[in-house]
Amino acid sequence: MADTSFHLKVVSAEKQLYDGEVKRIQVTGSEGELGIYPQHTPLLTAIKPGMVRVVKTSGEEEVIYLSGGILEVQPTGVIVLADTAIRGRDLDEAKALESKRKAEEHIQSSHGDVDYAQASAELAKAIAKLRVIELTRR
Repeated sequence: MADTSFHLKVVSAEKQLYDGEVKRIQVTGSEGELGIYPQHTPLLTAIKPGMVRVVKTSGEEEVIYLSGGILEVQPTGVIVLADTAIRGRDLDEAKALESKRKAEEHIQSSHGDVDYAQASAELAKAIAKLRVIELTRR
């Protein structure tokens, strides 16, 4: 009989946010959105600012914001090593909107490639946070 779940760990530099069995996850990889199911082919990829959507074995969903990091899929389980990871319900919408506004202003006033790249990265993180907030509310 085929496995119907796999073990997932979501770890940031500060703490472990998730450790348990899941049916599937969706994560924002460097090449786009990835769906990881039981018995997925081994994989190692970078994670862009975005989210990991966790579907627990009970069917309950949880959304976690990721600022970036690494996703490792092995036969024994999946590990998300994030630079920063925050549960969707713990994100502050007002702060995310302010970060987005500041990044947009910085992009408008940037005077070089380094300034523009940094502002673009901050804008991507703010937009990802707002998306996670929206998905958490659903």
